[in-house]
Amino acid sequence: MRRYTSLLFVAFLLVLGTVLGASLLSGYADRTPGNPDRTVTAYTTLPPEQAALLAAEYEKTAQVDVRFIPMSAQELSTRLAREGEKPGADIVLADSGAMRDGAARGVFVPYFSEETDSVAGVFKDEEGAWTGVWYDPVVFCMNSDYLRTLPHIPETWAELAAYPDMRLGMTDFLAADAASNLYFTLLSVYGEPEVFRWLSAMHPKVVQYVKFLSTPVRMAGMGEVDAAVAVQSETLRYLSGGYPLRVVYPTDGTSYLLTGAGLLRDDRPLAQDFFDWLLSDGAQLTLQQENVFFVPTNPGTLAYKQLAGKDVVLFDKIPAFTADERSELLDRWLKNVRFK
Repeated sequence: MRRYTSLLFVAFLLVLGTVLGASLLSGYADRTPGNPDRTVTAYTTLPPEQAALLAAEYEKTAQVDVRFIPMSAQELSTRLAREGEKPGADIVLADSGAMRDGAARGVFVPYFSEETDSVAGVFKDEEGAWTGVWYDPVVFCMNSDYLRTLPHIPETWAELAAYPDMRLGMTDFLAADAASNLYFTLLSVYGEPEVFRWLSAMHPKVVQYVKFLSTPVRMAGMGEVDAAVAVQSETLRYLSGGYPLRVVYPTDGTSYLLTGAGLLRDDRPLAQDFFDWLLSDGAQLTLQQENVFFVPTNPGTLAYKQLAGKDVVLFDKIPAFTADERSELLDRWLKNVRFK
């Protein structure tokens, strides 16, 4: 069947590890460890465990201590506004919403390199204020046993909504950024009447609106639901663990969460080096070794060429709703769909 992932990801990780292992260890052999000045401070909205993975690997390979300071997007916005022209960090690694907010405030120093130049314009600021390093699309996560029983595979949002007798798993739109981003993106692309028709059609088939992004994938893998609306990273994590799952990419497009990086200072070459490393196979291998699968924005990496998701159709419309509008739209979903 076309457009599906498989357990070839496991084989890919082994190949990637073999190819990159030597180069990652040797590429920084001329750097001197133990220098107290070899420190990069980074504000981040990444989960602390992911930030710790990246910091540990970069310290090992580059002999540079990366000190991540985790915070929410709102905390990051407040911190950057308060610090102004005297930032307390060298670099920011955060979701694209926070990066766009920082760029609008003028807090980032434009940065261009061979690595950032390779990234498509849709994933970065045109003035170089920030560049996306990886993204995580929303997909249809299908139980493979159920998939074999279907006469026709749903490949669009309208088909998924209309498909009869399908048990669905979804994350509550109020519970996770990826879920709410899907909701707001669909509204931006298709309009409220059409999207509410789809959600109303899906609602009777939703076994449970859950709190975590991983739960719908686990339910599909265990056969508790037939399909799930889920992020690809969680789907690939369970797939690499042997769960009977397949990924179907919506052919009409899908939303995604984009993580980007931006420099706060122009006098820190170490931060520039770390920025470029985030766009490399080294960062991707570090995450994938712990079963964290994102799609790199740099098409020159081996990870991009081998990892599923690079050909997914992404919506190019960014939701422009204000905070009040988002709250009202979520309230309307609760009132007119979930609790109707």
